[in-house]
Amino acid sequence: MKGEINEGYELKCIGILTSGGDAPGMNSAIRAVTRTAIYKGLEVKGIYRGYRGLIKNEMEEFHTEHVSNIIQRGGTILKTARCEEFKTHEGRSLAYQNMRDAGIDALVVIGGNGTLTAARIFAAEFNFPVVGLPGTIDNDLSGTDRTIGYDTALNTIMQSVDKIRDTASSHDRLFVVEVMGRDAGFLALNGAIASGAEVAIIPEIKEAEEQITQMIANGFRKSKNSSIVLVAESEVTGGAMGVAERIKQSHSEYDVRVSILGHIQRGGSPTAEDRILASRMGVAAVEALLDGQRNVMIGIVNDEIVHVPFSRAIQDDKSVDKDMVRALAMLSL
Repeated sequence: MKGEINEGYELKCIGILTSGGDAPGMNSAIRAVTRTAIYKGLEVKGIYRGYRGLIKNEMEEFHTEHVSNIIQRGGTILKTARCEEFKTHEGRSLAYQNMRDAGIDALVVIGGNGTLTAARIFAAEFNFPVVGLPGTIDNDLSGTDRTIGYDTALNTIMQSVDKIRDTASSHDRLFVVEVMGRDAGFLALNGAIASGAEVAIIPEIKEAEEQITQMIANGFRKSKNSSIVLVAESEVTGGAMGVAERIKQSHSEYDVRVSILGHIQRGGSPTAEDRILASRMGVAAVEALLDGQRNVMIGIVNDEIVHVPFSRAIQDDKSVDKDMVRALAMLSL
């Protein structure tokens, strides 16, 4: 049975795309949306290279075999790309017409803040049903406890810092390690706790200099033969290079080194948690469309699926857990 998404509008075909930065687990989400839609009797069109694919007509009908053997793969089989043209009304109009010509009745988009912001504009402009999945390693979307890719990136950071610690201990060095997250400190803070780092310099905490001073007073060169400082990439923090330079200026006697993890955090096979999260969210996205939901992001709160309006999801008000900040301060002694 085909579903009705609103009065007089029959849902027969769902389009799916990934946009913005890739995140481990995106393929798991693509697989879940595709197979759930087919199970429900719907057609699926895969759209390549994000919103650019809508404008360039890069679409393909997806069947079960298109998503076989991809749950363990990082990146996205649908590719992803930036699209300046989609930021214009003319570009979005062309995308809408191409999509309707392809028989697509509703859209599932997987991505971060920019992806959902574009989806919100597009959905409102053309009164078109869109459901979003939070695919970003930054974990910075509101209304959801976790985003697809965050857990895998966090594990990559932990494993990388474990290796850096070996060298730091061998040479009595202080390493400043930069992690991703844009202007959100979730990866840096939780990565610091998971890896036993002494300090996390994140945009949400302004007392960076005090943290470093306390770290040095508490242990470095006394009870410890190495120290690790995790820094979120942000203009607010100054990044690893900025933090390292400040430490060198105030404590020139220390051997300070910098390591920028970079895009290694985006890659790799997704963890079990990310695969399960993406699968649950993919199923929920199709069911939400069949239930008449539109212009919402699928989130998870207290391990329960929730529907979050786009306007709420993209608000810049998701804060780090202050209890985690306190825990790091105590554990770093």
